Amino acid sequence: MRLVIKVAGALLERKETVQTIARQITELARGGHELLVIHGGGKIFTNTLERMGISSRFVNGLRVTDRETRDAAVMVFAGLLNKRLAGAISLAGQVAVGISASDAACFLAEPMQVGESEGSLGYVGYLTEVNVEFLRSLWNAGIVPVASCLGLGSDGELYNINADHMAAAAAEFVQADRLIFLTDVAGVLDGEKVLRAVRGAEIEDLIRRNKVSGGMVLKLEAAKRALAGGVSEVHIVGGTLPRSLFTAANGSRRFGTRVLPTVHATARIAHGAAR
Repeated sequence: MRLVIKVAGALLERKETVQTIARQITELARGGHELLVIHGGGKIFTNTLERMGISSRFVNGLRVTDRETRDAAVMVFAGLLNKRLAGAISLAGQVAVGISASDAACFLAEPMQVGESEGSLGYVGYLTEVNVEFLRSLWNAGIVPVASCLGLGSDGELYNINADHMAAAAAEFVQADRLIFLTDVAGVLDGEKVLRAVRGAEIEDLIRRNKVSGGMVLKLEAAKRALAGGVSEVHIVGGTLPRSLFTAANGSRRFGTRVLPTVHATARIAHGAAR
């Protein structure tokens, strides 16, 4: 099975959590799964910018990224956090390689445009292409690629990509069977209750009623894209729960929230398969 696993940056702050995740990734890889691991790093990145005296501004949940901020993003995402996670997986017994957009031009991007009233986002992009052959060569060699959330533009510049959006787009490009968002909360919450399943048609209602906000909105929007792109299942699960990644990857409904296609979309797929 081909899996895309997006690891929230908040989970990379504590060494013990990183090691726990790394052991589960190792177990999944040894079980024969082809894994693409993509990580964020928002809070650590924000703290780094503060120490550098660089302020942060967001538009629709996306960080406005000038050249100085972009350079810091490359340092944090492609450097510190990428190597931290790849190293932990390798030490857990599974060979992993940290990759970034520039490596074999593996993730290409275009600048993201917003409305004139909102101004430019700067070096913020969206994923337009994945070098699947390069990733396949790593899988064939028994290597887990660990990717930072950056894309390489046709202008030779690196662009900051929201990690949730990148994971969803990458899952579509590599034709993943399952996309897992490993996050710092237990799943999609309604108050303190974890919703075990959410259908695509319900997402707008959750947003409109302010049941979800912030980063969870971006995750749910990304989940909808992945499902529309052919990914069979999306799972949002807490990364600090015991063996939550492993169980979610193997289809368990014990933890987190499964994001499912709308009923009519599911019916169309079933009808098409029957012809």
